[in-house]
Parts: sequence; structure tokens; C-alpha cells
Amino acid sequence: MEGDILGFIGPNGAGKTTTIKLILGLQNITSGKVYINGYDIEENFKKAIENVGTIVESPDLYMYMSGYENLKLVANLYKNVDKKRIDEIVKLVGLENRIKDKVSKYSLGMRQRLGIAQAILHKPKLLILDEPTNGLDPEGIKEVKVLLKKLAEQENMAILISSHNLAELDTFCNKISIIKNGEIVETNDIDTFKKDIKNNCYILEVEDSSVIGSIIDYKMDILTETEVRVYIEKEQVPLLIKELVLRNIKIYNVSEENLSLEDAFLKKTGGNVIE
Repeated sequence: MEGDILGFIGPNGAGKTTTIKLILGLQNITSGKVYINGYDIEENFKKAIENVGTIVESPDLYMYMSGYENLKLVANLYKNVDKKRIDEIVKLVGLENRIKDKVSKYSLGMRQRLGIAQAILHKPKLLILDEPTNGLDPEGIKEVKVLLKKLAEQENMAILISSHNLAELDTFCNKISIIKNGEIVETNDIDTFKKDIKNNCYILEVEDSSVIGSIIDYKMDILTETEVRVYIEKEQVPLLIKELVLRNIKIYNVSEENLSLEDAFLKKTGGNVIE
């Protein structure tokens, strides 16, 4: 899992937050075991958690202190975090020009990056984030996504992200884990997960999309003047093309529409929406 960014998703009430709290030892385990790096968190919590960094909901920051002072405060909790490491992290999260400013002057995106900086000061192997882009504007979301990709690629850090925003996860996660009714129902590469879901949806590029509706009986959506989305089984595609050609319809391209993570998730879970 090193270097992977795993999106942890599920319908509202499926158990995402509870699972994270169990992993972090913030909630009592009533059955089963939780292991981190081979250590049972109940029997050896200190060893299990020492290589974990986390932000649950929002980072704990002192607004009246500078970003650097906040980092120094957290650094005092660890033996191996010196000034060199702090400076290294400040540069990594892109706050070198604002680190001496008070946190109260930071944007929400900057505060989130500072929170992530706090969480990775001790070089954890696993970073756990709960809704890391919640409440951020588009620029703040972009900053956090770029940072998380950098952590996975440059620090070889495993990152677990719980989020309801599947469109965002689709842009930077490479793995997905789905929880439903308190059970993990699938863990897979995102691309593999989406490919395994039957789509039955094809995009046709034609000369004039307006005439298609009067010719075919399949369910369809007119997307543009030249593009049509047709809901059809794969085996029926050659028959559709043949029918259109016989009607003198010029076809320039036929392609299977790629499922978004959200569409694939809804198909997989029977339409259970994430909230």
C-alpha cells in the first residue's frame, strides 16, 4: 500500500467514520482486530500508531500563533523532529512564504495544508484523512490534491481518505475501498473497479444527431449536434451501426462511455447515494 492513495467510500451511515475511529483507537473495538504495520492496536497501541498521521474532520490549529509556531508545538511531541525536518515539511506543503504569518490570516486551503504538515512531521508510513477537501474552494481543493499526490509519490506514503465527494476522489486516488452496512464489500484499483462494472452506454458521433431519435428504438440522449449517447448492450452495437448505415446515417465514431467513479459506485451499491 506504500505510495497508494486509497479512497474510502460508502453510503451515509455505512460506517466510514466509525472505521477510522477504530483504526485510530478512538473507539472501543467490540469484535475483530485492527493491525497497523503488524501491531495490534489494543495490545500494542503505541507501536501501532507511531507510524500513523491523521486529521479527523479539521486540523487542530492555534489561530493566534504562526504556522511555524504551530509546527514547533507538534514537533515537541516527537523525538526525531528537528528544525531541518520542519523546514523540509514547510517546503513540501508549499507554505515557505507564509509560514511566519499567523494562522488566522491563512485561507482554509492553507490551514488544511498546515494541518497535513503537522500530521506528517514524524514521517508516518500511513496518513489518514477524513473529508480533507470539505469546505474548501476550488483553489484550496487543487492545492490539497497536489500535495497528497506529492506525498504518495515523493514520500512513498500510503494515504487513506474518507470522503463523500467521489468526483474529487476520482481525480487523484488510485485505489478504492467500499464499505456497506459496516462491511468492506470491495477493495480494488479504481480503473479496474470501473471497468468491471457493466456500463451498456455508448457515444455515437454522427453527422446530424437530431435525426437519430426517429430511427432507433433504444433509449438515448442527444448530447450535441453531432453526438448521441445510446443505452445498449455491447452485443447490439454492430446491429445498431448496420441499421444506421442502411438509413444512410454517417457514423464517424463509436466509443463506450467511461464510467465515473460515482456512476460505478451507484451501480455497485444498487443506487445508495453518499451524503
